[in-house]
Amino acid sequence: MSTSGSPPQSGRLGTGHILFLIVAAAAPLSAMVGTVPLAFAFGNGPGVPAAFLFAGITLLCFSVGYAVSARRTGGSGGFYASVADGLGRPPAVAAGYVALLSYNCATVGLAGALGYFTQLVLAAHGLTVSWEWCAAVGLLLTAVLGYREIALSARVLALLMLGEIGVLAALDVAILARHGLHALPAASFSPHIAAGHGVGVSLMFAFVSFIGFESAALYGKEAKDPRRSVPRATYAAVTLIAGFYALTSWLTVGAVGSDRVREVAGKQMGDLFFVLGDDFLGKAGSTGLQILLCTSLFAATLALHSAANRYAQVLAEDGLLPGALAAEHPRHRSPHRASLAQSALTVVVVGGFAVAGLDPYADLTTSMLGLGTLGIVALQALAALSVLGLRLRGGGHWWRETLAPLLGFVGLAASVWLVVGNFDMLTGSPSEVIAALPWLLPLVALGGLLYAARLRSAHPLRYRLLGARHNAAAAPGLSPASPALSGDRHA
Repeated sequence: MSTSGSPPQSGRLGTGHILFLIVAAAAPLSAMVGTVPLAFAFGNGPGVPAAFLFAGITLLCFSVGYAVSARRTGGSGGFYASVADGLGRPPAVAAGYVALLSYNCATVGLAGALGYFTQLVLAAHGLTVSWEWCAAVGLLLTAVLGYREIALSARVLALLMLGEIGVLAALDVAILARHGLHALPAASFSPHIAAGHGVGVSLMFAFVSFIGFESAALYGKEAKDPRRSVPRATYAAVTLIAGFYALTSWLTVGAVGSDRVREVAGKQMGDLFFVLGDDFLGKAGSTGLQILLCTSLFAATLALHSAANRYAQVLAEDGLLPGALAAEHPRHRSPHRASLAQSALTVVVVGGFAVAGLDPYADLTTSMLGLGTLGIVALQALAALSVLGLRLRGGGHWWRETLAPLLGFVGLAASVWLVVGNFDMLTGSPSEVIAALPWLLPLVALGGLLYAARLRSAHPLRYRLLGARHNAAAAPGLSPASPALSGDRHA
């Protein structure tokens, strides 16, 4: 059943639903356990909380401009719609294909992490289960929920988010209760530490920890009031994630000691928060952290799976992917075929790594998640630039359409530069093959630009309608569901 022929969909998602979908993609507990110790060890140590705060402020500026785009596009279409609106059709096609690659890579990488860490947690409690089976169960649940209506996934993610945020909040309270205000050392925000040696690495890890917060703009079709709920959910997500990351990392500095946190994190790495949990919450708290780490990775996998299949649906609706992927389930109103295709792709890639005997974390997760992260950060910078493109056409508010997106673009462009320059650190691999993975992004973008040029000459009507369904300023009479488009699409 094609979306173009289906009856109008009644929105089922409120601001809270969308908020849980995008916070789940950022995986707060996974970021704390996996990313913060690296930032402590290889970045500016006790200055990491300031890096998270800076990243949060930068992304709030980005969100101000992105909200302008979301209101113009109806809160749907994500980066593809935003870039089409601000920079035109060829960059939008390039952005759409890069988004599809990036979100699929991130989903695959998280599936590997889910299998790897679930195996370790089960082994710690005397159960021997291979990572392949752990990943398979997670992917099966993801496929089932991805096939169903999005509101069901949002409710599941809400429960998982409350669990992982709750256990970290309990850790924060326990640290404060023991150390009082000494748990919030002023040194973390002193200029010579916050901007000291290693700040670039800390900023890189801070920015990549927000991945997925921008995905609110993919759920406009399923939202009750997209022009209000999508911007609100985006603002709330950035504020919540930034505040949570900054506060928890700050308390961690206080618990370990600002003069020791770099050394301790370098020795304990991924065990840092489990050791803190054992110390401040007891054995039960440490066990809870381990279990909730697995549910956090599952939640992130499901959230990014949902984002990836909605990009596939959007591109299919505009004829940039096979039309079958645009189909909408008659009862669940979900992009069920795109979801099945994404699930199949993930199974094939994860299965290929398993058959080759490669490590699920060192080989699969680091490479796929690293590439996906870089692509998404680059698209965030491009989306900020697209809002500036609207300003160049004339009009617009000085803050919303100019200064805020400009600040966001500068910060995100710097983040892209940092990620590319430290890609080996982000992936943790010295492999030359993995080091060359970032080249896939400009190659895919170039392919999108060339395909758009071909459409412009061979199918001009299809070309004119690219992104039109998401653009409030689309030319009158150019309805995406018009008979003229249907005829051209099948020409």
